[in-house]
Amino acid sequence: MLYRWKIRPGLEAQSIAAWERATQLIMQYRGGLGSRLHKAEDGTWYAYAQWPSKDVWQAHRAAAPIDPDIARLMREAEETEFPHVCLTPVADFLLCSNCQQQIRR
Repeated sequence: MLYRWKIRPGLEAQSIAAWERATQLIMQYRGGLGSRLHKAEDGTWYAYAQWPSKDVWQAHRAAAPIDPDIARLMREAEETEFPHVCLTPVADFLLCSNCQQQIRR
């Protein structure tokens, strides 16, 4: 799933912290497979999250927030949210950036 939004000025750190915590909770309780968060040069934020299936993602979206405070912090930080895009992987050559850092040590 691809997510895209603009964040209100001054709330970037809040948004990053909320995204990180939400991803951890989603992985632990909803079957998510993790995410990556990016900031584009034009100030737009992008993230993509992996899910075992679209059905698992839809069940997560239909359920109540795992942590209402985290959901509130994310909504507060969003200035504009764009529609989500469902992506189907057809080739995957990404390396785990944390894994690479561990290998270099």
